[in-house]
Amino acid sequence: MSGELAVGVVGLGFGANHARVLSGLPGVRLAAVCDKDESRLKDATKGRDAKPYSNFVTMLRDEKLDAIVIAAPEKLHVPFAQAAIEAGCAVLVEKPMATTREEGVGLVLAAAAAGVPLMAGHIERFNPAVQELRRRVQAGQAGQVLHLAARRTAPMRERAQGVNVIHDSALHDIDAMRFVLGCEVESAFAMAQSGVRMPFEDSIAGVLRFAAEGEDTGAVGSLEVNWLSPLRIRELTVLGTEGIFVLDYAAQTLEFHEASTRPAGAPREWSTEASHLRDASAQIPIKRREQLEHELSAFVDAVRTGTPMPVTGEDALRTLAVADALTESARTGRPMKVRSD
Repeated sequence: MSGELAVGVVGLGFGANHARVLSGLPGVRLAAVCDKDESRLKDATKGRDAKPYSNFVTMLRDEKLDAIVIAAPEKLHVPFAQAAIEAGCAVLVEKPMATTREEGVGLVLAAAAAGVPLMAGHIERFNPAVQELRRRVQAGQAGQVLHLAARRTAPMRERAQGVNVIHDSALHDIDAMRFVLGCEVESAFAMAQSGVRMPFEDSIAGVLRFAAEGEDTGAVGSLEVNWLSPLRIRELTVLGTEGIFVLDYAAQTLEFHEASTRPAGAPREWSTEASHLRDASAQIPIKRREQLEHELSAFVDAVRTGTPMPVTGEDALRTLAVADALTESARTGRPMKVRSD
């Protein structure tokens, strides 16, 4: 696809940020925005040529859009995305792509059948610190990965919440762990607090077991995620036989602390492929970049060139399967196998 891309945004809560970034991307025209809140529409169109709509169906009918970003409330993600697919628009759906894996399967199948590009909005994949962590872990700097730990805490946001803390906030860390390791979660266990501020899970302590590779036992992941803490924390650590990475999502910083001793049988020197990754200091240089700009640029480039989406619908389904398993475990008190079909 060549020429200027006409893009629309539906849902102007967080979607207002999508509108802001899209309006500044080269080769993109923010053609339309949609929300039922008139003040949001006014703010999103101020100083821009985007046409405001209060009805999504009307926007799809009246505008000739190449692509659309869906940032509406979670329960509307699937029906709105299906309508966009039927209209032939490439779709970026904010996380969670669907409220459950089962709900998401139909959407992925519909997009494939129509030949319409579908991308899931897993924004932490576009965090430059996460991308550097993935590169280094997969190059072997951590050695055998033993344990990943995520902490994501903050006060409850002042908006109607359509999904629990697992499908909203923990989803970021589940997907980041999958992305960094490059392997899938086999089983999950969780304990949760419910009804503190929301009628469902608003705090979770979860454990994940990743698939084993070769002679290595599968890595273990732990999650501490809640909407209850007055402290805003966004951390991910990756512990391996050669040391530990410490990542701050919000600050986009990454550190590596080398193990002081080597496990028995471990090689004395790095392989050629990994040796260039050693740093004299623990702090690893990261070039900061707005994640949303990176994500939307990647989406627009994939639409324009016809290349695969950087985060596919199938990726979203795998992450949703883990979130579903954690939720079921929290409600039943039993460890759960994660669906892999």
